[in-house]
Amino acid sequence: MVVRKYGEEVVKSYLAEIEVEEYLLHYRDAERFIKLCKECRNYGRRYGCPPFDYDVLQLVSRYDRVKIFGTQLFIKDAQVGVSELNRFMQPVVLQQNEMLLELEKQHNGFACGFVGECPYCTEPCARLEGKPCSHSDKVRPSLEALGFDMVKTSKELLGVEIKWATAVHKPDYLMLICGLFY
Repeated sequence: MVVRKYGEEVVKSYLAEIEVEEYLLHYRDAERFIKLCKECRNYGRRYGCPPFDYDVLQLVSRYDRVKIFGTQLFIKDAQVGVSELNRFMQPVVLQQNEMLLELEKQHNGFACGFVGECPYCTEPCARLEGKPCSHSDKVRPSLEALGFDMVKTSKELLGVEIKWATAVHKPDYLMLICGLFY
């Protein structure tokens, strides 16, 4: 674990590594998580979200190992409300995505970023109009979008329990998880 400050916030970083075959067997429940994706407003509306035009299992099975990166973000400002959490995540997400993309090149791998809104687009996703992604060199699906269980991944592989926000309560920390298949 690495602890650093990012602005006023404290960030702890975690790393785990596992064989892809084992990760698929013990941490992927595609039926369950793709069903949850279908309930999200981004399903089919973002290039980082399913459905994909490739076979996920075939894609990740080409690789031997996967590195799981966890970023625990503690928001110290008590005045920050639940609706503002994305604002605090955005710089960390961008930094982590750049790190992932560099590792993807170095290891001839496949990076999986973070769930949610695209950190690169301010306008509606080009997918809505059937146009190519404006940032296809940067946008990657999340592990969740590929059917992996982030609660189990975080708890068992990174040793950190995920905390959830409610409509009025922010968690003690945010847990961002991404990966690199290589």
